[in-house]
Amino acid sequence: MPLALIPICLLLVPILEITTFILVGGWIGLWPTLGLVVGSAVLGALLLRRQGLSTLQRIQTEIKAGRVPGRELVHGVIIVAAGVLLLTPGLVTDVFGYLLFVPKVRDLVWRALSRRVVVTASGQRRGGETGGGPSATRRPFGGPEVVDLGTEDYERRPDPNSPWNGSHEGNRTLH
Repeated sequence: MPLALIPICLLLVPILEITTFILVGGWIGLWPTLGLVVGSAVLGALLLRRQGLSTLQRIQTEIKAGRVPGRELVHGVIIVAAGVLLLTPGLVTDVFGYLLFVPKVRDLVWRALSRRVVVTASGQRRGGETGGGPSATRRPFGGPEVVDLGTEDYERRPDPNSPWNGSHEGNRTLH
């Protein structure tokens, strides 16, 4: 979308939402219309939680298998966008939000975006690259093995030349 369309959309979407709210309110009444708006926000939060956790599990599965989870990452972003649309008060944004929760619609969006967006993995190594030393164990995305040390496994000594140690005058430390 060209950047010039963003201000136009920011102006037209609220006008469209208000018009839709007035029309639907005229057909079914004020309280049912408010119920639709509030109910869609609650349902949107529930759908966001359920489908978001499911997508997160698929991302973790792809990473553990050593694959770049490009499709799953895009689906996750689309699910968050759908949740935001449903949490935004309005009936038109709710329709688009519900559509984005449908997996087939997300696949259509993914196919449209995949022509323009490239998903890469940071730190992924290709054949012939070196680094990390001969004893480093490689992980799926090429990073070295991380060793978690406890406080008893290392000793931290202050740097006597550090300016942050304070000034020393005799036996006193000045701060």
